[in-house]
Amino acid sequence: MFTGIIEETGRIRSIAPGRISISAAKVLDGTKAGDSIAVNGVCLTVTSVSPSFFCADVMAETLARSALGSLRQGDPVNLERAVLASSRLGGHLVAGHVDGTGTVRSIGREGIASVFTIACGRALTALMAVKGSVAVDGVSLTLCSVRDDSFSVSVIPHTLGATCLGLRRAGSAVNVECDLLARYAAAGAGAPPSGVPPDAGIARRDRHARETAACAEMAADGRLYSALLARGFITGGQ
Repeated sequence: MFTGIIEETGRIRSIAPGRISISAAKVLDGTKAGDSIAVNGVCLTVTSVSPSFFCADVMAETLARSALGSLRQGDPVNLERAVLASSRLGGHLVAGHVDGTGTVRSIGREGIASVFTIACGRALTALMAVKGSVAVDGVSLTLCSVRDDSFSVSVIPHTLGATCLGLRRAGSAVNVECDLLARYAAAGAGAPPSGVPPDAGIARRDRHARETAACAEMAADGRLYSALLARGFITGGQ
């Protein structure tokens, strides 16, 4: 489990099918094989640690479902170690299980902040709410608007400078993880999960496509909201 508060940015030393190596410093402190580190929001299990880098296994499914597959040697990445029970929860609960990817549609200015508008599928926006939380490339952010096919977040200068978000431009792919509470609320309301179903191969992809379409349909005609309201997950008042 993570908080979405990035500890440092590292750099890709190498990436190949099944294995990734990342240069780092702070996150290596106290880290051993078997520990978890979030890389651009994707939870990876450390397989070995050296004085200046760590290695992790990465499945083909992980590369396909996230933006990690587009990384190249030398690319910077956001890094965060798993949270300790004694740590402050400065962001929100982040599992490191990316729901999908989005594409930066635009980056505007609003006072000191940069407003990122990110395009994504309705299966993701159905699990979002204004003033709720979302993790973008592992960074905990507050949603300032949500539409059927996109959402917006406002990013302060400190976050831009301390994470890889400052390097993103229109057209950049980013990892998106919806709030855990929204996932469970939607599951309790009967909406299908946004993650990949447990089936394998073609059957898994077909089933996921059907579930994604069903979730989008529920969001479009208001059934998701009505189901959440009926089960007491949300209220109709302010």
